[in-house]
Amino acid sequence: MSSAPPPPYFWLPKNLQPNDANPEWMNKGDNAWQLTAATLVGLQSVPGLIILYGGAVKKKWAVNSAFMALYAFASVLVCWVCWGYQLSFGNELIPIWGKINVALEQKYLLSQAFTGNFPNATMVFFQFVFAAITLILIAGAVLGRMNFYAWMLFVPLWLTFSYTFGAYTIWSLNGWLSSAGIIDYSGGYVIHLSSGVAGFTAAYWVGPRLTKDRQNFPPNNILLMLAGAGLLWMGWTGFNGGDPYAASIDASLAVLNTHVCTATSLLTWLILDIVFFGKASVIGVVQGMITGLVCITPAAGVVQGWAAILMGLCSGAIPWFTMMVVHKKSQLLQRVDDTMAVFHTHAVAGSLGGILTGLFAEPNLCNLFYGKPGSYTGLFYGFHNSKARDGFRQIGLQLIGVLFVVALNVVSTSLICLLIQLVVPLRMTEEDMEVGDEAAHGEEAYAIWGQGERLENSRISVNDVELGAPRTKESRLETT
Repeated sequence: MSSAPPPPYFWLPKNLQPNDANPEWMNKGDNAWQLTAATLVGLQSVPGLIILYGGAVKKKWAVNSAFMALYAFASVLVCWVCWGYQLSFGNELIPIWGKINVALEQKYLLSQAFTGNFPNATMVFFQFVFAAITLILIAGAVLGRMNFYAWMLFVPLWLTFSYTFGAYTIWSLNGWLSSAGIIDYSGGYVIHLSSGVAGFTAAYWVGPRLTKDRQNFPPNNILLMLAGAGLLWMGWTGFNGGDPYAASIDASLAVLNTHVCTATSLLTWLILDIVFFGKASVIGVVQGMITGLVCITPAAGVVQGWAAILMGLCSGAIPWFTMMVVHKKSQLLQRVDDTMAVFHTHAVAGSLGGILTGLFAEPNLCNLFYGKPGSYTGLFYGFHNSKARDGFRQIGLQLIGVLFVVALNVVSTSLICLLIQLVVPLRMTEEDMEVGDEAAHGEEAYAIWGQGERLENSRISVNDVELGAPRTKESRLETT
């Protein structure tokens, strides 16, 4: 009697043998890294940008600014699983948009993602945190005056009718620009150029802050702002390191390039501030940090280290120039009140990164990422390898990508704002803007019960608060 054949994969340790919860196609290491990277990106928004916005604005806008970010994060997730993900990465409807469908069914979520050795559930979550941070970046342009109820409508509408178009066109395997060969490693176009242009456009339609707020808008807590900026910087490890969809050598290169470019950009901005203004500005270096992060994003895993240094020099100098020099001479830039300067830090830096990617993209590194030998060549390598035509084609695609994203977001954002203002005002009233958080939400960032104006408004005595005494007529009279 012959013995039974050994079970499949008998030579593997039990913890690596496939089973119902660990199918053959899934790589546990890649799945673990992807979930970790997604969480790092999520932390950039919650609490990263919540803290950064809350500390970078006037005290009277701290709650409103943080709340806009928190609301966007939650709203995007619900919309994402109900229709956003499939519009961005599902079956093709047209070359720039997918078919509407949900991403909620067990059979779909537990099957293999369109790329990568992990399930759709992981991919849906990973792509969600990118979509969420895009909306939160847009919020930075309209802080300090946008009607919160208008923002509640703006988030799902813009996600549906702008973000999904850009994501499908540039990132989906069947998208028009993706198929043509554009390089956007981790969102220089889809996230940063989109949010910069959309934020600037929305700021145009919402209108400016109060004149006194535009002229004097100091951060209420610079240390808190720095804490948020630190979460943003460190979270970028997942932002760029997660986009190979594997715990690979390309992910390692992307992470290193990200931090090298960012540090170079920060130092470049710092030196320019010292040379031209005689002050080492903390707020300035945060801007330089952000422009470095944004600029390297479309290129992180497809350029060499020396290119990351050069990109950092450019991202620290060119957005600095547009913000400090061009802005003061441009009537349009001065007319539009972009609270957190997202046009300069994201639109300018994002388009700069996309164009520099077209110059510095290294063919072998592109092959590691895309798995298509010879399909992607930066212009400088095209000259070096006698493939100048391929290099010019790449830089041409990068420029087309800039034009597409700009046109898409100007048109879609404008239409969305015009539609919303038919329902609710885009801008808060002058009276509410004078008050800020208290008028918008009935809450203040640093109010302490039992002290200051909150005590006067509440008409409750200190003893009542501390001891939980009943709020009698007599106790209320004591506070007067």
